[in-house]
Amino acid sequence: MATRIYVPCDTTALSMGADEVAGLIEHYAGIRGVDIELVRNGSRGLFWLEPLVEVETATGRIGYGPVEPDDVPGLVEAGLFEGQSDHPLFLGPVADIPYLKRQQRLTFSRIGITDPLSIADYRAHGGFDGLDKAVLLSPQAIVDEVKASGLRGRGGAAFPTGIKWQTVHDEPWQQQKYIVCNADEGDSGTFADRLAMECDPYMLIEGMAIAGLAVGATHGFIYLRSEYPVAHRILEEALHRAETEGYLGNDVRGSGRAFHLEVRLAAGAYICGEETSLLESLEGKRGLVRAKPPLPAIKGLFGQPTVVNNVLSFAAVPFILSQGGQAYADYGMGRSRGTLPVQLAGNIRQGGLVELAFGVSLKEILEDFGGGTFSGRPMKAVQVGGPLMAYMPESKWETPMDYEAFGQLGAGIGHGGVVVFDDTVDMGEQARFAMEFCTVESCGKCTPCRIGSVRGVEVIDRIRAGENREANLVLLEELCETMVDGSLCAMGGMTPFPVQSVMKHFPDDLTA
Repeated sequence: MATRIYVPCDTTALSMGADEVAGLIEHYAGIRGVDIELVRNGSRGLFWLEPLVEVETATGRIGYGPVEPDDVPGLVEAGLFEGQSDHPLFLGPVADIPYLKRQQRLTFSRIGITDPLSIADYRAHGGFDGLDKAVLLSPQAIVDEVKASGLRGRGGAAFPTGIKWQTVHDEPWQQQKYIVCNADEGDSGTFADRLAMECDPYMLIEGMAIAGLAVGATHGFIYLRSEYPVAHRILEEALHRAETEGYLGNDVRGSGRAFHLEVRLAAGAYICGEETSLLESLEGKRGLVRAKPPLPAIKGLFGQPTVVNNVLSFAAVPFILSQGGQAYADYGMGRSRGTLPVQLAGNIRQGGLVELAFGVSLKEILEDFGGGTFSGRPMKAVQVGGPLMAYMPESKWETPMDYEAFGQLGAGIGHGGVVVFDDTVDMGEQARFAMEFCTVESCGKCTPCRIGSVRGVEVIDRIRAGENREANLVLLEELCETMVDGSLCAMGGMTPFPVQSVMKHFPDDLTA
């Protein structure tokens, strides 16, 4: 019987030499006459261990990592094909690695375990159970389950997903309706969308198909970040296989209802992560923000009712339909229900994906999972939620991961990206970067964002140069307030958040 060996095929593992590692394992198996089955699985999200090679044994999957190409001959000599432990890279049973074992994986329960493109593998691990149940329910019953789950948009605004779906559901059925997935993942330190698409693509497909059944939409689009070629290749093949097997097309699972899905590559602009700008881009126009109302749920893509959700929002839906909305709502705290995929990045020793129920403290994530800084120096600041969110000092790290708790601090959870800085960082330079980022990425439609960000860079430069410092600090604060209150969308409205947090928590860095 062939020994099954797993080598990840996602972008992170590939960048660390996974293809070469896989080729060498096959090479040495051939030389030794060992019969192996090489499976290119997805990453488990333990990035500091990539490439993570796993060997299936009678006692479970045994891990070795991080495996570089030069390590393969030694691993083979030490008994890799038998899952032996006589090597420094031996990790033991992968399921028992503390980083993984302490998580509560609902959305990401399959990543790293299955072959991303195998429908049989997906089904064997609970895949499409939610869709099978959805086809037996009325559209309103599907929407009710999502509302009962308490699921909120995982893209940043945290708007209740079920309410958005209800709005589209209630629009007249004779209209064409659309499902649009915002997969233009552009926030710093975020990679959960990419992992979902590269490691478990049918989960996204299933979630979007359920959304289509719920609101009466027959067509969907995945607006994919153009810098994700691996995800693009995997999604296209997964869509083809799903349609061939009847999970997409004119008759979804024998329901008599149609749902077609296709991928469109994004425009390479951060502003297209804003839902109305995304819709403009999908229509073939320049990515400019639309004024609201009307909301996209009423007049969205091509002027028709449209559900626009983030990858992680759709990815949570199969579990909700399979296990029930209450099962999902049983996790979390307050109005933040379910789990949050936290992405640890920046100056961190153990970077990767951590899925936990809302309510865990930021400090616990940083220390118990992140393991401190990569540099070994003390942490100074943490930015949660992307480049438009506040920098948090150590005094705020006990805050639970909860939308309302973070909001009370003037911070936000956003897409769940956590970027860590050690004590060598110049927070004044980070404040300047926030304004500069806006000058580059603004769509330019509204004056507070377009002009305010340019003036912001200039004022910060004057403050740091010691020019009329007190007056310029007052001017910077007033400029931030104008951008927050006057910008058309969150691009200009949130750019001041990191600047204001530096002024409040790291004032000496700004004036240094």
